[in-house]
Amino acid sequence: MKAFAESLKKNIEALTDDSVAEYDYIPKPARSLPNIGSIVEIVNLVKSIVFPGFFSDAKIGENTQEYYMGVYIEKLYELLCEQINRGFCFFTDATCEEVKLKSDKLALEFIDKLPEIKRLLATDVKAVTDGDPAATSYGEVIFCYPSIQAMVNYRIAHELLKEGVPVLPRIISELAHSATGIDIHPGAQIGEYFCIDHGTGVVIGETCIIGSNVRLYQGVTLGAKSFTLDDKGLPMNIPRHPIIEDNVIIYANSTILGRITIGHDSIIGGNVWQAHSVPPYSRIIQKRAEPSDKEPGRQ
Repeated sequence: MKAFAESLKKNIEALTDDSVAEYDYIPKPARSLPNIGSIVEIVNLVKSIVFPGFFSDAKIGENTQEYYMGVYIEKLYELLCEQINRGFCFFTDATCEEVKLKSDKLALEFIDKLPEIKRLLATDVKAVTDGDPAATSYGEVIFCYPSIQAMVNYRIAHELLKEGVPVLPRIISELAHSATGIDIHPGAQIGEYFCIDHGTGVVIGETCIIGSNVRLYQGVTLGAKSFTLDDKGLPMNIPRHPIIEDNVIIYANSTILGRITIGHDSIIGGNVWQAHSVPPYSRIIQKRAEPSDKEPGRQ
């Protein structure tokens, strides 16, 4: 026990030593931080609201739906007020008293966005179901498909980001990234009837603009080609990701880079590297595989 006590004292002193220069990169929380568990609960409440009966134990029927909806929305509002307030308290210089009213207002504004979030997610469910012969029903897609889980988190995070809520949107989007392998930055703009088929490895960057009726397959990257640096040598947050117009299909493992435009009704084949804009109705495919006359195993 003596050795443990000495180790404990030594390491407490080392871990709280403010003279270590590298420790300056870690913020020192003087106030309450956002709580990951509460943010997960926020997402689950939204899922229970927009997909009644799918993500709760409650037996929601025609006569009880309004009751449960009221309970869920009230709980959601309380959690949002608290977590938005915590985000502002820690990530801004304002006092907690100054941001409480703002936090409550933004939470209420988000509640007012729930009908539109529900409508958009319904279009996403339809797009996924209609485009996948393996899907047996809309209910199966809601329960099982990772793209819907990712889009629930994205559509929540996107609205919070538009309201100017700090850090919560990124936490919400990264929760989906960890669970599904689909990485959608909350700043991306995505239209209705959006479908990600399979989904693993999809990356959608912060300044992407995606139209309606767009379908992506696994491994697609909508990324930045390069960064513009400011006078301090740091990357500037300017538009740097693709614009994907309506009715575009991008097949598996294709990479679309830079502030380019993929014109409407275009098809980008699998394993394509695209860094230039293409007009509407384009068909972009990689070079066809050619048979080899060399013996197997020989170069």
